[in-house]
Amino acid sequence: MINGTVVDLSRVQFAATALYHFLFVPLTLGLSFLLAAMETVYVTTGRPIYREMTQFWSKLFMINFALGVATGLTMEFEFGTNWSFYSGFVGDIFGAPLAIEGLMAFFLESTFVGLMIFGWERLSKGQHLAVTWLVALGSNLSALWILVANSFMQDPRGAVFNPTTMRMQLASFGALVFSPDAQSKFVHTSIAGYVTAAVFVAGVSAFYMRRHRHMDLAKRSFRMAALFGVMATIGVITLGDALGFVAARVQPTKLAAMEAVWKTEKAPMPFNLIAFPDQARRVNHGAVRIPDLLSLLVTHTFTGTVPGIDALERQAARRIRNGIPAVEALQTLAGDPHDAVARAQFEAHKADVGYGFLVQRYAPDLQQVTPQEIKRAARDTIPAVAAVFWAFRSMVAFGLLMLAYFVMAMLYTLRNSVQDRPWFLTLGVWMIPIPFLANECGWLVAELGRQPWTVFGVLPTWMSVSDHSVGYMVFSLCGFLLLYTTFIIIEMYLMTRAIRIGPEAPGSGGQSGHARAAQEAHLGG
Repeated sequence: MINGTVVDLSRVQFAATALYHFLFVPLTLGLSFLLAAMETVYVTTGRPIYREMTQFWSKLFMINFALGVATGLTMEFEFGTNWSFYSGFVGDIFGAPLAIEGLMAFFLESTFVGLMIFGWERLSKGQHLAVTWLVALGSNLSALWILVANSFMQDPRGAVFNPTTMRMQLASFGALVFSPDAQSKFVHTSIAGYVTAAVFVAGVSAFYMRRHRHMDLAKRSFRMAALFGVMATIGVITLGDALGFVAARVQPTKLAAMEAVWKTEKAPMPFNLIAFPDQARRVNHGAVRIPDLLSLLVTHTFTGTVPGIDALERQAARRIRNGIPAVEALQTLAGDPHDAVARAQFEAHKADVGYGFLVQRYAPDLQQVTPQEIKRAARDTIPAVAAVFWAFRSMVAFGLLMLAYFVMAMLYTLRNSVQDRPWFLTLGVWMIPIPFLANECGWLVAELGRQPWTVFGVLPTWMSVSDHSVGYMVFSLCGFLLLYTTFIIIEMYLMTRAIRIGPEAPGSGGQSGHARAAQEAHLGG
């Protein structure tokens, strides 16, 4: 039996590395498309300022891209080192999108990044623009295949369990790729990246305008970021609603935790705007409720209901009892794969085999399982309510804040008055961390809300880890935290250094290339 401390440390280590890595990913996704948009304007108008903008923001893109690759590679190795049972159990499914991501998307992106950075004098305008668009396409294709793999963990479609090999096998690649969770999550995550890049570009541009540096580049970059950002923020909020719709059907326990619904109430159900969930007592303290709103938000009607945690636990207990015979049949088949009685027993109960695995944590001998152990396992199907509840509300609050910011930014920049509002420029700089926090909160909702499953309803987390010692896990966790913290420090140093230097070449006296060209033309005249 796996040590519970090893399970917890494995989860903490992967969560830490994923959260660090996800600081880099959204900016890469969004900034690649902003670069393509800037260069498209340059090619169509021929105005040098847009080339200068593209080259400057490309420098920041490259810093972020390089460190994002470094943090992402180690995560893939963790599947084999810390989650070996999971890797063997679902490797036939999980490995396919990861292999496609590496062979098609990552190499596409990495190959053309070099041409984008160093090919300005070697490629024609049209060729270089095509390269920049291919970088943007490659980065977003990488996100697609990673999210297809993750969505299988959230909603396992396109696969069947083989009782002979004791593994999941891919049955339909189309069902895997085009699952509702995968498609809605891909669009939601990609657009969240566009929001992140828009806030970043607007914030750095505001920094320059606040100090009256590189005004032409900063004003134009701010305008593009504001228009890009307001559309992307509306999109990410809309797609968030679609993801909630999917969660209501696929993962009702996650939805119940997001809304802290302890008991099913009659429709229309109220919405907990603010509450302090108490999972031990199954109550919400200090709740501020808006009547009827939850039914409208989740079901888009006033007659729909959200199953409460009490009802979901009872349902889980029934599925655990039904799954126990399936696990017992598997134990028989492990010794005799041709046992017809065991095969028939498994087929009759296979829909709930994952729930049978779940109770094995407390009752290794399923013939001796007690009602108390079933109840305990059923309670485990509910994630950490307070953490999911507040992560979700924080994400929504950050999203609404960014929408308000971008609406104001768009109005000010279209009136050409943003440079005359120092308070708003200062706000723009302080807004830079907000989308990163929102992205991290979204990741926490998705991953904490899936617990106690690695693959929802199929493979419990406690079964998925490698059989390491506690000492090994503590050592590796400290090592990863030190390494990734170093990456963050390097990123911050290189980014701030590049921003302080600005788009000018060293020794240019602080003028941008566009301004220097204009001055030289004037003096020459």
